[in-house]
Amino acid sequence: MPCLVAVEQNATGRAYEIALAYIAGIGGARAGVMETTFHDETETDLFGEQTVLCGGVVDLMRCGFEVLVEAGYEPENAYFECIHEMKLIIDLINKGGVAMMNYSISDTAEFGEYVSGPRVIPHEETKARMRAVLSDIQDGTFAGRWIAENKSCGRTFFNSKRDQLAKHQMEIVGEELRRNMIWGGDKGPRHCLQLRIHRPTGRRKGESHAF
Repeated sequence: MPCLVAVEQNATGRAYEIALAYIAGIGGARAGVMETTFHDETETDLFGEQTVLCGGVVDLMRCGFEVLVEAGYEPENAYFECIHEMKLIIDLINKGGVAMMNYSISDTAEFGEYVSGPRVIPHEETKARMRAVLSDIQDGTFAGRWIAENKSCGRTFFNSKRDQLAKHQMEIVGEELRRNMIWGGDKGPRHCLQLRIHRPTGRRKGESHAF
């Protein structure tokens, strides 16, 4: 993981060199060091978290899960296809970019990316909403809302959202699947789970999946 370095105040005249020394000392320089500013890092970090890494990805996975379950597919299938496999895709992108990820997946999956991605996330509409989020970050609206939430009695909104997420079906199903996978709980090798999905009459026929 590359490190970021920035100097906002430089009383000694050596702040930059000292920062680089700390980075080298903890081994961060082995993956590279990128220079930035406190201003840019604060705003880009908040933006990335809210629109892509946390807010965007979580809502996208949740919507995919809900659509499949509402269409009659088993929650376990929906979780595996829309949430669990996300790590595989991210690992490929981290290793070699989107091009390597597309090279590694099937041509069918890549074609689906091109024809269906823009249908799910209309680029210009999505970018307009992202700009609104960025504006809230830049003008202090988000900071003001977060400060007010922490000053409120018991973080009512924040904690209610946590509770809602914990009770969501994707979290309940995901916990069960992860617990039964070989690496579940990081407790060492275990027998591979044979998960049999039983469907009520009138729904799609069940299949056996080995995780």
